[in-house]
Amino acid sequence: MSDEKIDLYLQQGMYGPLETKPDERHLFLGSLRERVLLALTKGQVLRSKPYKEAEQALKNSKNITLLINGELQYQSYSPYIQMANRNGVHFKIVSDLQFHTPLGLVIGADIAVNRELIYIQDDIFNRSVLKP
Repeated sequence: MSDEKIDLYLQQGMYGPLETKPDERHLFLGSLRERVLLALTKGQVLRSKPYKEAEQALKNSKNITLLINGELQYQSYSPYIQMANRNGVHFKIVSDLQFHTPLGLVIGADIAVNRELIYIQDDIFNRSVLKP
């Protein structure tokens, strides 16, 4: 084994396996941009009425996962969990965030879907720090 391979092996043993696109994964709650069907900011998740677009995505899509930012209060995202349960969609609450993300909820597919428009660009979105 070459010195580079040994070093790589030791690094992965100490710090875990290498991760593709870590910045993208931090932003999208562990998913990649190419897999995202819909992403809501924290402020959008706090809105009193859930977005119809989220319900449509959960109802009409197969092999998806609902990712929820664990920094949010349960009351704010519980309607989305109920929607996911009604439609047989798995969900994960991502609470081990090492980096700040303005996103509160991500609906992601198991494979790349490459949707161009993944944000609902309303007033709440425009007030967020996230820009498309």
